[in-house]
Amino acid sequence: MNNSPKKNPMPTQDPASRVRNFNEVALGYTEEAAKSEAERCLNCKNKPCTTGCPVGIDIPSFIREVAGGNYEEAYKVIQKSSSLAAVCGRVCPQESQCESKCVRGIKGEPVGIGRLERFVADCHNSHKSADEKPKQNGHKVAVVGSGPASLACAGELNNRGYAVTVFEALHIAGGVLVYGIPEFRLPKAIVAEEIDNLKERGVKFETNTVVGRTVLVDELLKEFDAVFVGTGAGLPNFMKIKGEELNGVYSANEFLTRINLMKAYREDSDTPIKHSKEVAVVGGGNVAMDAARCALRLGANKVTIVYRRSETELPARKEEVEHAKEEGVEFKFLTAPVEVVGDDNKNVIGLRCNVMTLGEPDASGRRRPVPVEGSDFTLDVDAVIVAIGTSPNPLIKNTTPGIETQKWGGIVVDESLMTTREGVYAGGDAVTGAATVILAMGAGKSAAESIDEYIKRRHAEKK
Repeated sequence: MNNSPKKNPMPTQDPASRVRNFNEVALGYTEEAAKSEAERCLNCKNKPCTTGCPVGIDIPSFIREVAGGNYEEAYKVIQKSSSLAAVCGRVCPQESQCESKCVRGIKGEPVGIGRLERFVADCHNSHKSADEKPKQNGHKVAVVGSGPASLACAGELNNRGYAVTVFEALHIAGGVLVYGIPEFRLPKAIVAEEIDNLKERGVKFETNTVVGRTVLVDELLKEFDAVFVGTGAGLPNFMKIKGEELNGVYSANEFLTRINLMKAYREDSDTPIKHSKEVAVVGGGNVAMDAARCALRLGANKVTIVYRRSETELPARKEEVEHAKEEGVEFKFLTAPVEVVGDDNKNVIGLRCNVMTLGEPDASGRRRPVPVEGSDFTLDVDAVIVAIGTSPNPLIKNTTPGIETQKWGGIVVDESLMTTREGVYAGGDAVTGAATVILAMGAGKSAAESIDEYIKRRHAEKK
């Protein structure tokens, strides 16, 4: 057993080199490092780490296989609970979930569970043989969208013998995994591998299909036994301040989609994007970090994160903040934009801000930012990227009679994740608003279990 109080370090690209390329920053464990890290696991009988995993992976069991060098067996353990191991190993906030429950973390650093999951998945994808298709049960389910909630739902239903067809509006499957998360954090080849794994097991994908336009949910219900809606939250929120209509103001959603999906950073790309020199990114989550780091890679001389609370309240993962700082991203905390300033040609030339102080807690439980009187100042920038959250697209609700939503757009579901329309389930960001990949996957898996019960019950009633 390895009794070191610290994790085996994750090798990364040097910051000075990586800031000018879109290659993956974290390079992954070697076999030696993976075995060493796996040997730090205490194999606790009550498995507290598993209780912190939204999809319930048997973490000690897969780590035990890694320690023994049985990487394919480790992958099989993970696959029982998760269909996106290579993705989750890279982007899940393990530090606030499974690793936060690790006993090793009491007197040192927790076991690097995410790093080991990534290692196992990459071993499988580089040496895999064709996966065996589950035996079909004769029932069909339609899945709308192909982000993490939908892929988890499709994978779980496939494991249970359902014929699953995933309908994706874009030309590439993967949802936020391909349009939202940059290549340097999640290579698109990894997402394609995970989707290929599902295809090999029998899941069908129909791209360029906008459910609510190309085909209606009502039409899907005539062909399928149930429908799962995992369309995410792709509608960007804005600050509602003067000047947001100026040239050079982007939603983070548009900015990242142009880069991640359309490869706007390539010289041969058909998708234009402004190569700005002084960029302000408004927000403090992972999306803000992604946008800021992308702006640097596009050649910006200076990128500043503008966040209205203190560094303590930053919602982004600690690792992402550290990587951003290493690469040269600057931070202005306790700062709130009040106006985007433009020139006579309606191009961005500045961002006027207030200095803030933290007052009493608001509805979120965090201390409310309060402006300091007379503290206005202006940042000289030629682009502003707004990364303050997203909302669900209303298309499904507007084209499906009987589907109810919250005032802010989230689809209303019951405890089984069924919507107010029988046979139609929903989960992930379409229900909760923007959240993490693994929470969306947990919802997709739960919805699949409920769909299985629903279809079995209806089938029994017909007999």
